[in-house]
Amino acid sequence: MRKSLLSLAVLSVLSVPALSFADEVTTPAVAEPASPHTIAYNVGLYSQYIFRGLTQTREDPALQGGVDYTHASGFYAGAWGSNISWLTDADAYKSSSLELDLYGGYANTIGDTGVGYNVGLLQYIYPGTKNAGVKNAETTEAYGSLSYGWVSAKVSAVLSDGAFGFTNADGSTYSELNFTVPFGSGFSAVAHAGYQDFTGKGNSQFDYADWKLGVTKSWDNGINLGAYYTDTDGKKSDFTDASGQNIAQSQFTVFVQKTF
Repeated sequence: MRKSLLSLAVLSVLSVPALSFADEVTTPAVAEPASPHTIAYNVGLYSQYIFRGLTQTREDPALQGGVDYTHASGFYAGAWGSNISWLTDADAYKSSSLELDLYGGYANTIGDTGVGYNVGLLQYIYPGTKNAGVKNAETTEAYGSLSYGWVSAKVSAVLSDGAFGFTNADGSTYSELNFTVPFGSGFSAVAHAGYQDFTGKGNSQFDYADWKLGVTKSWDNGINLGAYYTDTDGKKSDFTDASGQNIAQSQFTVFVQKTF
Protein backbone atom coordinates (compact mmCIF):
# COMPACT_ATOMS: atom_id res chain seq x y z
CA MET A 1 0.00 0.00 0.00
CA ARG A 2 2.79 2.42 0.91
CA LYS A 3 4.54 1.77 -2.41
CA SER A 4 1.35 2.51 -4.43
CA LEU A 5 0.79 5.88 -2.70
CA LEU A 6 4.37 6.95 -3.41
CA SER A 7 3.94 6.03 -7.07
CA LEU A 8 0.76 8.09 -7.37
CA ALA A 9 2.41 11.14 -5.81
CA VAL A 10 5.33 11.01 -8.23
CA LEU A 11 3.07 10.45 -11.22
CA SER A 12 0.83 13.44 -10.36
CA VAL A 13 3.84 15.75 -10.36
CA LEU A 14 4.96 14.45 -13.75
CA SER A 15 1.36 14.70 -15.13
CA VAL A 16 1.44 11.06 -16.19
CA PRO A 17 -1.82 9.05 -15.97
CA ALA A 18 -1.46 7.23 -12.69
CA LEU A 19 -3.42 4.07 -13.42
CA SER A 20 -1.44 3.13 -16.49
CA PHE A 21 1.69 2.74 -14.35
CA ALA A 22 0.12 1.66 -11.08
CA ASP A 23 -1.35 -1.43 -12.73
CA GLU A 24 2.19 -2.64 -13.40
CA VAL A 25 3.45 -2.10 -9.83
CA THR A 26 3.31 -5.33 -7.84
CA THR A 27 4.72 -6.25 -4.46
CA PRO A 28 6.71 -9.47 -4.74
CA ALA A 29 5.55 -12.26 -2.41
CA VAL A 30 8.03 -13.06 0.33
CA ALA A 31 8.43 -16.83 0.61
CA GLU A 32 8.50 -18.25 4.11
CA PRO A 33 11.82 -20.03 4.78
CA ALA A 34 11.45 -23.80 4.82
CA SER A 35 11.66 -25.22 8.31
CA PRO A 36 14.57 -27.60 8.94
CA HIS A 37 12.39 -29.53 11.38
CA THR A 38 10.04 -32.35 10.43
CA ILE A 39 7.75 -34.36 12.69
CA ALA A 40 5.96 -37.46 11.37
CA TYR A 41 3.59 -39.92 13.01
CA ASN A 42 2.55 -43.48 12.25
CA VAL A 43 -0.05 -45.89 13.57
CA GLY A 44 -0.75 -49.43 12.42
CA LEU A 45 -2.78 -52.54 13.13
CA TYR A 46 -0.98 -55.86 12.59
CA SER A 47 -2.35 -59.38 12.74
CA GLN A 48 0.64 -60.07 15.02
CA TYR A 49 3.97 -58.49 15.99
CA ILE A 50 7.00 -60.21 14.46
CA PHE A 51 10.46 -59.12 15.63
CA ARG A 52 13.48 -60.68 13.95
CA GLY A 53 11.39 -63.66 12.91
CA LEU A 54 9.89 -64.29 16.37
CA THR A 55 6.26 -63.64 17.29
CA GLN A 56 6.00 -61.20 20.19
CA THR A 57 2.23 -61.47 20.68
CA ARG A 58 1.58 -65.24 20.49
CA GLU A 59 0.02 -64.70 17.03
CA ASP A 60 -2.50 -62.20 18.44
CA PRO A 61 -3.06 -58.73 16.90
CA ALA A 62 -0.77 -55.81 17.71
CA LEU A 63 -1.51 -52.09 17.76
CA GLN A 64 1.64 -50.10 17.01
CA GLY A 65 2.51 -46.45 16.64
CA GLY A 66 5.32 -43.95 16.79
CA VAL A 67 6.58 -40.42 16.30
CA ASP A 68 9.74 -39.29 14.50
CA TYR A 69 11.59 -35.98 14.54
CA THR A 70 14.04 -35.25 11.72
CA HIS A 71 16.36 -32.28 11.23
CA ALA A 72 17.47 -31.21 7.76
CA SER A 73 21.08 -31.82 8.79
CA GLY A 74 20.36 -35.55 9.10
CA PHE A 75 19.94 -35.90 12.86
CA TYR A 76 16.79 -37.66 14.03
CA ALA A 77 15.07 -39.04 17.14
CA GLY A 78 11.92 -41.01 17.76
CA ALA A 79 9.77 -43.23 19.91
CA TRP A 80 7.73 -46.30 18.98
CA GLY A 81 5.52 -48.70 20.90
CA SER A 82 3.60 -51.97 20.58
CA ASN A 83 1.68 -54.35 22.76
CA ILE A 84 3.51 -57.63 23.50
CA SER A 85 2.94 -60.86 25.41
CA TRP A 86 6.20 -62.84 24.99
CA LEU A 87 7.59 -62.00 28.42
CA THR A 88 4.52 -63.23 30.28
CA ASP A 89 4.09 -66.16 27.86
CA ALA A 90 7.64 -67.23 28.78
CA ASP A 91 6.82 -66.86 32.48
CA ALA A 92 9.67 -64.35 32.75
CA TYR A 93 7.50 -61.41 33.86
CA LYS A 94 4.43 -61.46 36.06
CA SER A 95 3.05 -58.56 34.06
CA SER A 96 4.37 -57.03 30.87
CA SER A 97 2.28 -55.92 27.91
CA LEU A 98 4.26 -53.06 26.32
CA GLU A 99 7.43 -52.57 24.34
CA LEU A 100 8.66 -48.98 24.07
CA ASP A 101 11.61 -48.13 21.81
CA LEU A 102 13.53 -44.84 22.08
CA TYR A 103 16.13 -44.07 19.43
CA GLY A 104 18.23 -41.36 17.83
CA GLY A 105 20.95 -41.07 15.25
CA TYR A 106 22.25 -39.51 12.09
CA ALA A 107 21.48 -40.41 8.45
CA ASN A 108 22.89 -38.98 5.24
CA THR A 109 24.42 -39.89 1.89
CA ILE A 110 28.08 -40.20 0.91
CA GLY A 111 28.59 -37.33 -1.53
CA ASP A 112 27.03 -37.97 -4.93
CA THR A 113 27.52 -41.74 -4.77
CA GLY A 114 23.89 -42.49 -3.93
CA VAL A 115 25.08 -44.58 -0.98
CA GLY A 116 23.18 -43.79 2.21
CA TYR A 117 24.32 -44.44 5.76
CA ASN A 118 22.56 -44.44 9.11
CA VAL A 119 24.08 -44.75 12.59
CA GLY A 120 22.35 -44.54 15.94
CA LEU A 121 21.40 -45.88 19.35
CA LEU A 122 18.20 -47.72 20.33
CA GLN A 123 16.84 -48.51 23.79
CA TYR A 124 14.24 -51.27 24.19
CA ILE A 125 12.08 -50.73 27.28
CA TYR A 126 9.73 -53.37 28.74
CA PRO A 127 7.72 -52.01 31.68
CA GLY A 128 6.41 -54.66 34.06
CA THR A 129 7.16 -56.86 37.04
CA LYS A 130 9.80 -59.58 36.68
CA ASN A 131 9.65 -62.98 38.28
CA ALA A 132 12.40 -63.74 40.80
CA GLY A 133 15.77 -64.61 39.29
CA VAL A 134 14.90 -63.37 35.81
CA LYS A 135 17.24 -61.04 33.93
CA ASN A 136 15.83 -57.67 32.90
CA ALA A 137 14.76 -57.79 29.26
CA GLU A 138 15.61 -54.15 28.56
CA THR A 139 18.35 -53.87 25.93
CA THR A 140 20.56 -51.14 24.47
CA GLU A 141 21.83 -51.46 20.91
CA ALA A 142 24.03 -49.42 18.58
CA TYR A 143 23.36 -49.82 14.88
CA GLY A 144 24.80 -48.88 11.54
CA SER A 145 23.52 -49.41 8.01
CA LEU A 146 24.41 -48.76 4.38
CA SER A 147 21.89 -48.54 1.56
CA TYR A 148 21.93 -48.16 -2.20
CA GLY A 149 18.87 -48.22 -4.40
CA TRP A 150 16.72 -51.18 -3.45
CA VAL A 151 19.14 -52.86 -1.03
CA SER A 152 20.31 -52.11 2.51
CA ALA A 153 22.56 -53.88 5.01
CA LYS A 154 22.47 -53.29 8.75
CA VAL A 155 24.27 -54.51 11.88
CA SER A 156 22.95 -53.98 15.42
CA ALA A 157 25.24 -54.63 18.41
CA VAL A 158 24.20 -54.96 22.06
CA LEU A 159 25.87 -52.48 24.42
CA SER A 160 24.04 -53.45 27.62
CA ASP A 161 25.07 -56.40 29.78
CA GLY A 162 21.88 -58.27 28.98
CA ALA A 163 20.06 -58.80 25.70
CA PHE A 164 16.31 -59.48 25.77
CA GLY A 165 16.65 -61.50 28.97
CA PHE A 166 19.95 -63.25 28.16
CA THR A 167 22.69 -62.57 30.72
CA ASN A 168 26.26 -61.46 29.89
CA ALA A 169 25.18 -60.94 26.29
CA ASP A 170 26.89 -57.63 25.56
CA GLY A 171 28.43 -57.75 22.09
CA SER A 172 25.61 -59.87 20.67
CA THR A 173 24.82 -58.87 17.09
CA TYR A 174 21.98 -59.01 14.63
CA SER A 175 23.01 -58.74 10.97
CA GLU A 176 20.47 -58.24 8.21
CA LEU A 177 20.12 -57.72 4.47
CA ASN A 178 16.96 -56.10 3.12
CA PHE A 179 15.50 -55.62 -0.35
CA THR A 180 12.59 -53.33 -1.23
CA VAL A 181 11.82 -53.49 -4.95
CA PRO A 182 9.07 -51.20 -6.35
CA PHE A 183 7.14 -52.60 -9.32
CA GLY A 184 4.59 -49.89 -10.08
CA SER A 185 1.35 -48.33 -8.78
CA GLY A 186 2.70 -48.10 -5.24
CA PHE A 187 3.48 -51.81 -4.93
CA SER A 188 6.81 -53.08 -3.59
CA ALA A 189 8.23 -56.56 -3.09
CA VAL A 190 10.03 -57.03 0.22
CA ALA A 191 12.73 -59.59 1.08
CA HIS A 192 14.81 -59.93 4.25
CA ALA A 193 17.43 -62.26 5.69
CA GLY A 194 18.93 -61.91 9.16
CA TYR A 195 21.12 -63.70 11.68
CA GLN A 196 21.01 -63.35 15.48
CA ASP A 197 24.32 -64.14 17.18
CA PHE A 198 24.30 -64.23 20.99
CA THR A 199 27.44 -63.94 23.10
CA GLY A 200 27.83 -65.20 26.67
CA LYS A 201 28.16 -68.63 28.21
CA GLY A 202 25.33 -70.95 27.17
CA ASN A 203 23.67 -68.35 24.94
CA SER A 204 25.01 -69.49 21.57
CA GLN A 205 22.55 -72.39 21.39
CA PHE A 206 19.88 -69.76 20.76
CA ASP A 207 21.59 -68.32 17.68
CA TYR A 208 19.30 -68.47 14.66
CA ALA A 209 18.67 -67.21 11.14
CA ASP A 210 15.41 -65.70 9.94
CA TRP A 211 13.96 -64.57 6.62
CA LYS A 212 10.93 -62.75 5.25
CA LEU A 213 9.12 -62.38 1.92
CA GLY A 214 6.25 -59.99 1.37
CA VAL A 215 4.51 -57.29 -0.62
CA THR A 216 3.35 -53.79 0.31
CA LYS A 217 1.05 -51.23 -1.29
CA SER A 218 1.32 -47.49 -0.53
CA TRP A 219 -0.94 -44.55 -1.36
CA ASP A 220 -0.15 -40.84 -1.48
CA ASN A 221 -2.46 -40.21 1.48
CA GLY A 222 -0.10 -42.16 3.78
CA ILE A 223 -2.03 -45.43 3.94
CA ASN A 224 0.06 -48.59 3.60
CA LEU A 225 -1.11 -52.20 3.32
CA GLY A 226 1.10 -55.25 3.46
CA ALA A 227 1.43 -58.99 3.92
CA TYR A 228 4.51 -61.10 4.53
CA TYR A 229 5.66 -64.61 5.37
CA THR A 230 8.41 -65.17 7.96
CA ASP A 231 10.34 -68.21 9.14
CA THR A 232 13.47 -69.13 11.12
CA ASP A 233 15.77 -72.10 11.67
CA GLY A 234 15.35 -71.86 15.44
CA LYS A 235 14.88 -75.20 17.16
CA LYS A 236 11.46 -75.88 18.59
CA SER A 237 13.01 -77.10 21.83
CA ASP A 238 14.81 -73.77 22.29
CA PHE A 239 11.99 -71.43 21.33
CA THR A 240 8.88 -73.00 22.87
CA ASP A 241 7.71 -70.79 25.73
CA ALA A 242 5.99 -71.72 28.97
CA SER A 243 2.59 -71.52 27.27
CA GLY A 244 3.60 -74.16 24.72
CA GLN A 245 3.97 -71.72 21.82
CA ASN A 246 6.91 -72.10 19.43
CA ILE A 247 7.64 -68.41 18.83
CA ALA A 248 10.18 -69.19 16.06
CA GLN A 249 7.87 -71.13 13.76
CA SER A 250 6.76 -69.90 10.33
CA GLN A 251 4.15 -67.15 10.37
CA PHE A 252 1.96 -65.12 8.01
CA THR A 253 1.24 -61.50 8.92
CA VAL A 254 -0.95 -58.76 7.38
CA PHE A 255 -1.14 -55.11 8.35
CA VAL A 256 -2.64 -51.70 7.63
CA GLN A 257 -0.73 -48.56 8.56
CA LYS A 258 -1.21 -44.81 8.31
CA THR A 259 1.61 -42.26 8.26
CA PHE A 260 1.00 -38.52 8.61
